[in-house]
Amino acid sequence: MIKLYENGVYLLNGAEIVEDTGNVQVPSTKEEAAKHTIAYGILNAHNTSPDMEHLQIKFDKLTSHDITFVGIIQTARASGLEKFPVPYVLTNCHNSLCAVGGTINEDDHMFGLTCAKKYGGVYVPPHQAVIHQFAREMLAGGGKMILGSDSHTRYGALGTMAMGEGGPELVKQLLNKTYDIKMPGVIGIYLDGEPMKGVGPQDVALAIIGATFGNGYVNNKVMEFVGPGVSKLSADFRIGIDVMTTETTCLSSIWRTDEKIQEFYDIHGRSEEYKELNPGAVTYYDGMVYVNMSEIKPMIAMPFHPSNVYTIDELNENLEDILHDVEKKALVSLDGAVDYSLQDKIVNGKFYVEQGIIAGCAGGGFENICAAADIIKGKNIGHDEFTFSVYPASTPIYMELVKNGAVADLMAAGTIVKTAFCGPCFGAGDTPANNAFSIRHSTRNFPNREGSKLQNGQISSVALMDARSIAATAANKGFLTPATAVDVEYTGQKYHFDKSIYENRVFDSKGVADPSVEIKFGPNIKDWPAMAALPENLILKVVSEIHDPVTTTDELIPSGETSSYRSNPLGLAEFALSRKDPAYVGRAKEVQAAQKAIEADTCPLDALEELKPVMAKIQEVYPEVGRGNIGVGSTIFAVKPGDGSAREQAASCQKVLGGWANIANEYATKRYRSNLINWGMLPFLTDEDHEHLSFSNGDYIFVPDVRKAVEEKADTIKAYVVGDGLKEISFHLGELTDVEREIILKGCLINYYRG
Repeated sequence: MIKLYENGVYLLNGAEIVEDTGNVQVPSTKEEAAKHTIAYGILNAHNTSPDMEHLQIKFDKLTSHDITFVGIIQTARASGLEKFPVPYVLTNCHNSLCAVGGTINEDDHMFGLTCAKKYGGVYVPPHQAVIHQFAREMLAGGGKMILGSDSHTRYGALGTMAMGEGGPELVKQLLNKTYDIKMPGVIGIYLDGEPMKGVGPQDVALAIIGATFGNGYVNNKVMEFVGPGVSKLSADFRIGIDVMTTETTCLSSIWRTDEKIQEFYDIHGRSEEYKELNPGAVTYYDGMVYVNMSEIKPMIAMPFHPSNVYTIDELNENLEDILHDVEKKALVSLDGAVDYSLQDKIVNGKFYVEQGIIAGCAGGGFENICAAADIIKGKNIGHDEFTFSVYPASTPIYMELVKNGAVADLMAAGTIVKTAFCGPCFGAGDTPANNAFSIRHSTRNFPNREGSKLQNGQISSVALMDARSIAATAANKGFLTPATAVDVEYTGQKYHFDKSIYENRVFDSKGVADPSVEIKFGPNIKDWPAMAALPENLILKVVSEIHDPVTTTDELIPSGETSSYRSNPLGLAEFALSRKDPAYVGRAKEVQAAQKAIEADTCPLDALEELKPVMAKIQEVYPEVGRGNIGVGSTIFAVKPGDGSAREQAASCQKVLGGWANIANEYATKRYRSNLINWGMLPFLTDEDHEHLSFSNGDYIFVPDVRKAVEEKADTIKAYVVGDGLKEISFHLGELTDVEREIILKGCLINYYRG
């Protein structure tokens, strides 16, 4: 079904794979053939540096949603923003829990609208479209590059290289700066065969994620989709695979394009944006994933990760064993906070689920919902616990589904059809009952991401599936059923895009700024607090220690109702690690009191009594360390933090609570590490085994001459665990650009641009 090549490969004429075993004969050098990837061509066209090994990228367009755009614009304003230099789209698909926080949500929307007017942007009102569907319909273009402040910014199927990053990277673009990265590796994804009837894009995507996530095969690389199987897929099907590439931890994606993508642009009235893209006659890839789509069956990603995949048939045939395995894995993520069992889901030998959801940028596409409607037409979901909701990804899609009868078929079966909203994906809509099991065509199924609160003794589970098998399960009244097991004739309805919907509702400045517009600030919209520069010497207290194999950004800063405080840095920070380590915020604040004392030119030892013996031990060896050359802050340790969302708040919330660093064995994604750096935090790496660390939660670590080490590009950072004496340890910072070093030295990106 899926094969990962151990070596790099040459792709000849877009069809023949030749593995680079060291003695292959091809009519090109490896270096020259590597320039023939689609990715290389697009990156080269957008690189402003003379060096293709160290890229400085300027993007064509930017996009954000309402969890992130307030913070981004506030940061840019504090750094000198006068006008959006490129099209910047502000969508409002995360307008979460409108009854929570009073006017907070609508205040943020009005902030966005007035900023779009003042600085020359585009404003998409709530419920019109989710961020990525609007971008597909109205922003994408062949050979273009788009940067979004959401991790699922992926438009590769349309010939657009798109990347999801934390807000500070968009700030740089708004200030006419560049996105600086090393030339990424490019991995070919060779699609062969054709999906069987009942298999959808999520099934193919989950199979690829399952094969590549755990081993990091495509981590921080570009996935380039090639091969004869691409032409067997509709544009919608390709989009459905593409959006899920984020869950492999790749950097970006790009696909070869053809007449089906040209038709997509034609349908949306943007024919001029189509560009045919293909790899060269001899193209070198750093690796290759071969996917025989003919062999892929309906898949399910069990809790609590998109890579925890099985075929639905395999699950149904081995229910008890697989459920026990899922429960065992869950113990690691849940830390024993709740009793977790799925055995009660076995009813008369079948797996029963309480909820089905098709939603958002992954599931809410036209073809997915039409297929679901075909499956459930004439049936009903029953009157027991099972519920079924569908969220079309945009109002134009919703309108067409109304016109062609799909919505009527869904509603007649008991389905609730809702507006374009990302809520279920991040815990702000359709949160299941305690101990309930939800199957979803959405992007993620991390612990508690669906909205349950572990700290309150709640837990519910989400598994990812394709819309077709979710509909088949709904038609079977909640008993897990693959779409290949149902007898259905898919109508294959044609899509018609009504451009008047956006013309009537979306504000588009056409790039014209109006400086006279007054920005509307709701009372919850707060400026970023002042942040100090990196001191000469640093005392860190470890205030959280996480030994999970991977720590997600949802654990670092939970989504859901916390998002209502997205525009208030200090308010949002109160929720940091609240579901993973509820004591974290209190511990961090205790340490922060010492740093605040330093900044007020008072004694930090009076503000934090426990610091007195720590300082005494340090001064036994470093008597010169003290007033005027010391900083005090907190750090967390996690094995592999940063999987998941691009939201910068995973780092900024730690920063505003006095965080100076993270310590990790590795960082799950480039974007999380970038977020740390842009908020002036040290992304320390340790070589120590996480089960045998020299330090533990509550310990103090002294890092002498840390500022000098950053300035002088030291490879190893010497530090000491402070106990009865000073126990020497060492950290690494990994590769940093000169600009990244300067940002850390200044204390954060805002300080860097102010300077």
